[in-house]
Amino acid sequence: MIDASPLPVQTGDGHRFELLARVPTQPRARLLWLPALGVAARHYLPFADALAARGIAVYLHEWRGNGSSSLRPSRTQDWGYREILEHDLPASLAQMPEDAVTPLIIGGHSLGGQLACCFVGLHPQRFARLWLVASGTPYWRTFPAPRGWALPLVYRFLPWLAQRQGVLHGKKLGFGGTEARGLIRDWSRVGLNNHYAAAGMATDLEAGMRTLQGQATAVVMDHDWLAPPSSMQALLAKMPGMRAQLSVLSAQALGTRADHFAWMKTPEAVVERLFHSFE
Repeated sequence: MIDASPLPVQTGDGHRFELLARVPTQPRARLLWLPALGVAARHYLPFADALAARGIAVYLHEWRGNGSSSLRPSRTQDWGYREILEHDLPASLAQMPEDAVTPLIIGGHSLGGQLACCFVGLHPQRFARLWLVASGTPYWRTFPAPRGWALPLVYRFLPWLAQRQGVLHGKKLGFGGTEARGLIRDWSRVGLNNHYAAAGMATDLEAGMRTLQGQATAVVMDHDWLAPPSSMQALLAKMPGMRAQLSVLSAQALGTRADHFAWMKTPEAVVERLFHSFE
């Protein structure tokens, strides 16, 4: 039997959202899952259902500004990595039932995977494992040529555009949703210098990742230009103490396109790779 009741969450700064949950009767582990940029939590329900059927309790975090979030970015509503790392993720974690026996996993897709790495670096004793799917650092030098050569221009143009418009209208650009300009600034800086930092937050995120110990399981798709294997390898290299396992899945293995998003509707192959690493 699977409990599918959403959990209401409120942060210290007043942000409200729902934590979507798929919880089997006797879970073998608990997973806090972070979505890709601009993707609402509900789009990961097939993924959560497949994991719950294997005994993994899944809690789908909702990004500030998306889906059930009470906020929407605007000229007067702005945020970046700091608000996510200091307010939103701790609030989601606090709503997950306490369990001293069941291992706690954190993971994410794309930007969600990146911020999962940052968050576990801030709380290294809380999590037993790290699961990453179609993720990696956006640093331009980790992308194959010639596409990688164009990325520095993108990382300078998008923050300028977001500042000018008050938000980034990502859907018009085919990148994300309507995004807060502070979030785009933080993300773009990583793309230019490969250094994770949150504006307004003094904590050294890179130092936290370097101290991590444990196991990381990473899955990328072999035709995903947004998260090529080299990008994921560079992200994993920031955590040298982690035992990392990287799989590259083909369209044949996935049963769908081997791109950034198609796996979400047919997640079985990805789930199998993640679950196999847990057994």
